[in-house]
This record gives sequence, structure tokens and C-alpha cells, in this order.
Amino acid sequence: MKKILIVEDDISIAELEMDYLEINGFSVDIENSGDTGLLKAKSGDYDLILLDLMLPNMNGFEICKKLRSEVEIPIIIVSAKKEDVDKMRGLGLGADDYITKPFSPNELVARVKAHIARYERLMDKNKSINKNLVEIKGIAIDKIARKVYVNGDETEFTLKEFDLLLLLVSNPNRVFTKEELFERIWGLDSFGGVATVTVHIRKLREKIEFDPSNPEYIETIWGVGYRFTA
Repeated sequence: MKKILIVEDDISIAELEMDYLEINGFSVDIENSGDTGLLKAKSGDYDLILLDLMLPNMNGFEICKKLRSEVEIPIIIVSAKKEDVDKMRGLGLGADDYITKPFSPNELVARVKAHIARYERLMDKNKSINKNLVEIKGIAIDKIARKVYVNGDETEFTLKEFDLLLLLVSNPNRVFTKEELFERIWGLDSFGGVATVTVHIRKLREKIEFDPSNPEYIETIWGVGYRFTA
């Protein structure tokens, strides 16, 4: 069940909003003061906030500004202030929408649903992007685009160098034997053996290490193999 916080000092309006939202399956909390509304918004796990502007103790503009610096959830301003300058100010402070009073309760519910749905789509997209990105200690690897960024600068890697680096970075602090690395990256039927692994490790260090002779990322475990130190 999606949770909505209403910050509104007019009890009748707040209860009207709550009634229509609850009928449509939302869980609703109400705060009538600006300062308590801000605290509730920051401490509660809400999916959207309906925010009045003319509130006791702290106005809605200030609340919107403070919230937007800390949370990303949708904020809809619901206010009797109809001037364009107020709308521009509210949207400029990070509000996602601005509804003027009097309003249609059904339109309010429709906008609430639309903003929550859009926010969830955005979050799902970001999660999908993050799944394709491996980041650790200043190294970022885009698995789909097959690009590597070292301290923000794109660095070119060969096919096998990329695969070897991705394997190590994706398994931080795990020790791989040279034989295991060769099997995982080149395959059992390939030529070169563990000497190929040694050469590619050296090339990786030249590209990602500040001082390849004293590596901070790819550590040699003598007599065993290598690990990427996190």
C-alpha cells in the first residue's frame, strides 16, 4: 500500500484529500503544521507528499526546499495561491506538480497516481542502469558499453584485458589462481597458459595503478595468484 503524507492546516481540505486517497487504496497521514510536517516527511517512509503553502510555523516553500535536498519522492503543492510567480517558485524549489484550490478530488488522485508511477519507472530504470555498472575504488566498468573509467577518465582496454579486469573487480578480495584466471578468461583450449595471465596482469596495472611497481588495486598473492583489493 502506497503511503501519502498530507501537510495541510485546513482540516476539512486535509480530510477530503484523505477520504478520496483512502478510497483509492492509499494509506494517508496528516500533519497540520509546517514544522511537524517537515519532520514527519523526513522520518516517514512515504511515496508522495501533498503540501500546502500557507502553513503555521513554516511555509510550504521552505518545507519543499528542505525536503528536496534530502528526498527524491514526488511533492505536489496544493495551494490557494494562484499567481504564476508562486507556481514558478514552487516548481523551481523542486515540487513535481502544483494544484490550485479549489480542486477536483478525482483529478488530485489521478495526479498522485501518475507521479508515483513515473517515479517508480525512473527508479526501476536507475536500478537497471546500476546493474550494468560496477564501481569500486575509483574504477567504474560499464558492462554493456564495455567501457572502463579510471578516476573519471575513460581508459582503453583490449577484449581480454577488459574481461580480466571485470572478473577481478566483480569479486573484490577474492584470490584467483593463475590457472583459474586462464580458464575463466581464455578457456582450457587456448594457448599461452599462465604466462598469458601474468602479461595481462602487468598491462592492467600499467593502466589502472598510480605506481604499477607498487600496486594498490591488483595484489599478487605469492605462490597462489592475484586478487583485487577493495
